[in-house]
Amino acid sequence: MPHKKKSGRAANGSGSIRKRTVTRNGRSYTYWEARVTVGMAPITGKQVQRTITGKTQQEVAQRVREIAVEVDQKTYKAPCKLTVGDWLELWKREYTGDVKPSTAYLYGRNIDQYIIPHLGAVKLETLTPLQVQELYNRLQTPDKEGVRPLSAKTIRNVHGVFHKALEQAVQAGYIRANPASASKPPKAAKPEIRPLDTDQVSAFLKAIQGHPHEYLYQITIFTGLRQGEVLGLTWDCLNMERGTLLVKQQLRREQQKGGQYYFSTTKNSRSRVLTLAPSVVRLFRLQKIKENGMRTKAGELWQETGLIFTNEVGSRLSYRTAYDCFKRVVAKIGAPDTRFHDLRHTYAVMAIQSGDDIKTVQENLGHATASFTLDVYGHVTAQMKQASADRMEKFI
Repeated sequence: MPHKKKSGRAANGSGSIRKRTVTRNGRSYTYWEARVTVGMAPITGKQVQRTITGKTQQEVAQRVREIAVEVDQKTYKAPCKLTVGDWLELWKREYTGDVKPSTAYLYGRNIDQYIIPHLGAVKLETLTPLQVQELYNRLQTPDKEGVRPLSAKTIRNVHGVFHKALEQAVQAGYIRANPASASKPPKAAKPEIRPLDTDQVSAFLKAIQGHPHEYLYQITIFTGLRQGEVLGLTWDCLNMERGTLLVKQQLRREQQKGGQYYFSTTKNSRSRVLTLAPSVVRLFRLQKIKENGMRTKAGELWQETGLIFTNEVGSRLSYRTAYDCFKRVVAKIGAPDTRFHDLRHTYAVMAIQSGDDIKTVQENLGHATASFTLDVYGHVTAQMKQASADRMEKFI
């Protein structure tokens, strides 16, 4: 590959800048080049130089001056050779050890399926906000046939992971600014909650009478516990005399195929203590009596796990078992779209309609803030305000 060197007159203060012409595949390309000293090698004491190239002499001169200022102010950083894919793999391995296994799995899935295939080969330091935005746009509106578009919520999840990883790259000094900060992921529609109404609650409670998981479902709907929280309850967290329940963990399952069950902290990593209604305490007493019967029947096969809700031999109750049985019950009462999590929503709505203030409901549900609770269940308070106005109208 022949080179032709041509010396050009250097711009003021830019040092020696040369014009170069190279020939590749029979075509000639011309560009400008300069070399600038950025430091001294600590062992050899020799100058460390960096080559700057550009389309014009002015462009190269400007970059040389910028580097000279950075070197003088001791803010210069050597170019990062990592690609976006390199950094994301490094970030997954070194910076996600403090998150829950399920969260780390979701991070990895979003990175591997959506980010690396599109931007993995891009140099990390050259990644632009436009490229990040184009990624989100392509995920929402694919430009290839047969590729399914992602929902706005999923794209926002991808953005959350990407932004977090790039922010760590900023803190580590690999890039100066986070390219994802200037992007605009699509707005996700607020999910509609679907609590059971009063008639459905009555039908549900009637349908589960005598059901193997009767007390599990009743306690869930009267405490608002998440599915993992109720399945992770242990007897040492229950004080029947005081009528209190400590919620400190949840039973989780690794999301990959064949994933194992494990215990983790609650969703916001905070434990909370619930004050139970006497009727709910009675449900726990009935569950204890039921467990004693199962222990006797199982004999030597019984496993002492300390869990409140177990299978026939005392081991943990699987998500799938609890969920599938629940879905069959709600299908019978004419509410087939109801999810297990809707029992939690049902509790929250019943609590607010019964007169509980938002702060109390927030603490019982384990939400981080009362504003979040109000945002989720604000429509209920609006209904209560209208009912109050209707009562005043009748009085007048």
